[in-house]
Amino acid sequence: MQKIPKLLLFGAISWLVPFVLAFAFYTPEGELAINISTFKAIMVISGGIVGAILFVKYFKGVKSAYLKEGAIAGGAWLAINLLLDILTLVMAFGMSLGDYLSQIGLSYLMIPIMGIAMGAAIENAKKK
Repeated sequence: MQKIPKLLLFGAISWLVPFVLAFAFYTPEGELAINISTFKAIMVISGGIVGAILFVKYFKGVKSAYLKEGAIAGGAWLAINLLLDILTLVMAFGMSLGDYLSQIGLSYLMIPIMGIAMGAAIENAKKK
């Protein structure tokens, strides 16, 4: 698979899996069925697991400049996740942008952090 389609597809998957999973924790009336703190923890953990799996798959196709590639993928996936969240949570579901950024959006900074860390780790391992 070519680099740009792979970046876009993996970025969309990194958003879609936790988004779909979130529906399992809501009642048919649209109320959260578990404690909000537990829900947020589950969302961060599920996003981290999906992100880690996708980064491992992404780096299998990378042959050099691992740190740069991690930063590019992390930045692209961050942008994709923020855009899709803003389209759904802010625009479609009416969450305020301020609430979104403080409650959810800030946690997405883990995406580029994870990509850069994986890229740096691979680069360091290849130098040995």
